[in-house]
Amino acid sequence: MPDQYLVAVFRDPDSLLRAVRGLRARSWSIYDVYAPYPVHNLDEAIGIRRSRLPFVTLVAGVLAMSFAFCFQFYAAVLDWPLNVGGKPDNSSLAFVPITFELTVLISGLATFAALFFRARLFPGKKEWLPVDGITNDRFALVLRRRAGNFDPGVASRLLESSGAEDVWEVEGKL
Repeated sequence: MPDQYLVAVFRDPDSLLRAVRGLRARSWSIYDVYAPYPVHNLDEAIGIRRSRLPFVTLVAGVLAMSFAFCFQFYAAVLDWPLNVGGKPDNSSLAFVPITFELTVLISGLATFAALFFRARLFPGKKEWLPVDGITNDRFALVLRRRAGNFDPGVASRLLESSGAEDVWEVEGKL
């Protein structure tokens, strides 16, 4: 059975925020909100959690730093020791620039990959915009219709009373 969605279109951000707060007061989860520009306090109103991407960056950075330092130590001390001006083989200060650069590079690439993987942004993906003009002057709110306490008639009336111009149902995969 294909997923069913309820889509509402708004002209201004105030009516969108009113609708979001009304839906969240009934403990209904909002699937997505489309806006042509950032709307202040919308993420708190929707109930979006804090991103976990910084943890990906931290883990990738620690792993990259460990790898870079261990590899340089292995190459300079164990595998190919060179006597350069009487300096010790394990001069860790010489390892700092490469370790730093690899840490930053691998952390950035891992964050980039995790963001694209999590957001499902891969080459060839077809975009789906529920309403024409979203990127110009309209706001849209999408609810996923599920069994349970969700009644599409009540949700439609609530959205229309909040200022929605149009409300309709869509079937398919978003």
